[in-house]
Amino acid sequence: MIRIVLVGAAGRMGRAVEAAAAASGEFEIAARVDVRPEHSQPHGVWSTEVSPVLARGDVVVEFSDPKGAREAAAACAARGAALVSGSTGLSSDDEAALRTASQTIAIFRASNFSLGVAALREALRVALAAVPATWDVEIVERHHRLKKDSPSGTALALADDIRKARSLPGSALRHGRQGAAGPRPAAELGVHAVRGGSWVGDHQVLLAGEGEWLELRHVAQDRAAFAHGALAAARFVTTAGPGWYTMEDMLRAPGRAAR
Repeated sequence: MIRIVLVGAAGRMGRAVEAAAAASGEFEIAARVDVRPEHSQPHGVWSTEVSPVLARGDVVVEFSDPKGAREAAAACAARGAALVSGSTGLSSDDEAALRTASQTIAIFRASNFSLGVAALREALRVALAAVPATWDVEIVERHHRLKKDSPSGTALALADDIRKARSLPGSALRHGRQGAAGPRPAAELGVHAVRGGSWVGDHQVLLAGEGEWLELRHVAQDRAAFAHGALAAARFVTTAGPGWYTMEDMLRAPGRAAR
């Protein structure tokens, strides 16, 4: 049984991870961490801080915010616990803090734990290599009205994949368009965020040539898709040494940790 300390336990993703863990029979939610008052939460061990409920050998799964991610990384490094981090909106300083912690513990970091999104990124790399470099590329993402960050971490990860494949600078990103800006520059990468309703997650990558276009799209219908991926990552880090791991590492590992 893999012991999980769930950070951001009262949130949408926290509840989805707990439900998936209970259904699997392979994971035990040893403690739940959230800033919300304990008396409003369901049964079990609750805390507002990670350290008091964390033991060596535990796996912290966090879906909270940048501050929560940094605190979880520091606590894990101090206690010898692995971390699966899924918070989005991290700054470069936040990312650096997690990477520093990964020198002593296993940290699995992803902006999206869907196995389908991992497949989308692989398909995008193949498509970019197959079509002419003159084709325009645009990203459109949709999420629910309560999502805090924009564009999504997944959209930024897709944009980063495209920039690397096309050798584009960070300044190539164009977040939305307004007014008469003239013809679209060839070395531009459009990123568009849509917010509304209860969309769980929808990412489209459009590759447009002369007289034809190609669309790669992933739609998440339920947060359970992300929860199962996060638990697969938790399973992966239980046998991983100190280091920085991603979905690509897990999917390419011998025996493949995801199930």
